[in-house]
Amino acid sequence: MYIFLELVFIIFMGSTLGWILELFYRRIVHGKWVNPGFLMGPYLPIYGFGLLTLSLLYYWLNESGINPILIILLMGLLMTLIEFIGGLIAIKNNVKLWDYSDRWGNYKGIICPLFSAIWTAIGALYYFVLAPYVINALEWYSQNLYFSYFVGIFSGVIVIDLFYSTGIYLKIQKYAKENDIIVKYEQFKISIKELQQKNREKYSFINPFKQTKALKEYLEEYKEKHIELLKNFTSKHKLGK
Repeated sequence: MYIFLELVFIIFMGSTLGWILELFYRRIVHGKWVNPGFLMGPYLPIYGFGLLTLSLLYYWLNESGINPILIILLMGLLMTLIEFIGGLIAIKNNVKLWDYSDRWGNYKGIICPLFSAIWTAIGALYYFVLAPYVINALEWYSQNLYFSYFVGIFSGVIVIDLFYSTGIYLKIQKYAKENDIIVKYEQFKISIKELQQKNREKYSFINPFKQTKALKEYLEEYKEKHIELLKNFTSKHKLGK
């Protein structure tokens, strides 16, 4: 039971820190504060499982005598695999949670060499710098088991959030399939925010999909913009020829 609580604690740390990282990344890239990820709350479980993967690999292989470079490369490979599986599940349902389509060497816009290199660099950072801090955090947790109460709340909130967010996701997926378009999740959130700002309406950072209009109306706006962008891309492509 205690080992299970430790694993959940690692997922808790990774999910929270990953959300903060992605929040500032989107601010830098898009110039806007956008709640990152599939869920509503301040956590990204994919980073939680990523940190869990890095921690388990470090625990199992650090004392094995294997060259650290090989361990770090394996970390980068497994992080890419986690991203690949998550992205592949989403894209089959006409929804992209992230999009690397403009990156060199990408596969279906869900993985690319650049981000695989970034995950490998994060693996190196974890191996040489962060691992002792994670171990210290686990030791602190073992001496302060009352924190399990907060970890339990965290787990319960994520489950509730998952059910709620999945309902929204299924509506978006259904619309995307019926209209034969790909909805880019983050782009759609930004589209809603821009529309809200244009109409001087209140925007919800936590839940951008629950606004003054029905979700379908925002999807219609997104579809029109999507078609316009596609026309512009096709036009430029023809001119390039």
